[in-house]
Amino acid sequence: MDRRQEILNAAEKSFSMFGYKATTMDQVAKIANVGKGTIYTFFANKEELFNAIILKMVNEMRVEADNVAVEGDSFEKNAHARLMQMLKFRETHLLYAKLIDEEKEIRTPAVTEVLEFIEKEIVSFIKEKIEKAIDKGELKPCDTELIAFLLFKSYISLVVDWGKTHDHELDEERIADLLSGTIFKSLLV
Repeated sequence: MDRRQEILNAAEKSFSMFGYKATTMDQVAKIANVGKGTIYTFFANKEELFNAIILKMVNEMRVEADNVAVEGDSFEKNAHARLMQMLKFRETHLLYAKLIDEEKEIRTPAVTEVLEFIEKEIVSFIKEKIEKAIDKGELKPCDTELIAFLLFKSYISLVVDWGKTHDHELDEERIADLLSGTIFKSLLV
């Protein structure tokens, strides 16, 4: 493994353990077992290092979401699978979960900006899938960005937020049925 990758791995570990605000370049250097100056040969500052890790994380999320799609399945079925996978990633990826916690507890501006960036990337990913489905004739023409945002927020609300205000969580089948009869029904050709 090269030095740059060792530094990225160490930084991801530090950000995952301590959060953005509490992570220092000294901690990253110690975890990577390099001098602090070595980090600066690859990254100008903590923000640049953090952004490189976030881009890597977003790409991982996209790959995981695409890996659950099944060739030949309907847009609706694959969209549901991809969105559920992204939400699982959101909850299980240590760094992503830490960022969500830090944003709730401390409201670090850099973390708020990064979470907004990640949301935009997710919406963009969904929008790309909608546009491909329209081109294939699976979906009616629509405002793809608006529908992508609506789908993402609907899944967040049903998977993450519902259980916070109700005495039970919704299972995946119930969520799929609900959205099938509403949002997806209005989109399908």
